[in-house]
Amino acid sequence: MYKYRAEWANLYIIALHNGYTNSEGKIVPPIYIDDYPSIKEHLDKFLPQLKIRTDKGFTPYNLRSCIYMDDFFKQKIIYPNMTKFLPFYYDEHGFFTNQKCFIISGKNIGFLTAFLNSSIFKFCFKESFPELQGGTRELSKVFFDKIPVIQITDEQNQQFEIMVKEIQSMKNQKMDTLALEKQIDQLIFDLYELNDNERNAIGYIEIK
Repeated sequence: MYKYRAEWANLYIIALHNGYTNSEGKIVPPIYIDDYPSIKEHLDKFLPQLKIRTDKGFTPYNLRSCIYMDDFFKQKIIYPNMTKFLPFYYDEHGFFTNQKCFIISGKNIGFLTAFLNSSIFKFCFKESFPELQGGTRELSKVFFDKIPVIQITDEQNQQFEIMVKEIQSMKNQKMDTLALEKQIDQLIFDLYELNDNERNAIGYIEIK
């Protein structure tokens, strides 16, 4: 994963979930393995191991209930749990992740993606995450809870969302996005009402 860019590994997750209630209160029914005979045939090779799983659902094939299953289908931010580069990716395609990544959903996801990728975030909060071997940092939820984020309007969020989408599209085409990233930095500097000295002290920060 990179700043504003994620590469699909050409892999799929078999999400044989137990069913859940989504954010709109609608009950999503369980996935029944018999509806997918090819997948069942594959998993049957591992049935003894599946039967003794402690995290199985109502059948050995199913996953146990996941209260945040619906969040994967929402507009969200994806980021790695351990990283040297502090990359954050805006996702509206319903991507799933494994345990090596975390997700953030909720309001103002466009702005929050821009903020977390910004120079001001790296300058002010990089040291808020514990450093591990080789300069890697642990981006656990407990550390994010302590970071204050300015409140913005829906219109402001939409502005950042458009710019974030444009950057991600350009990165997918291997285009230079430096000017647009610096423009986002300036907009966030404006929101926090930084003076010229503060802006110059922060500058543009790219972790490589």
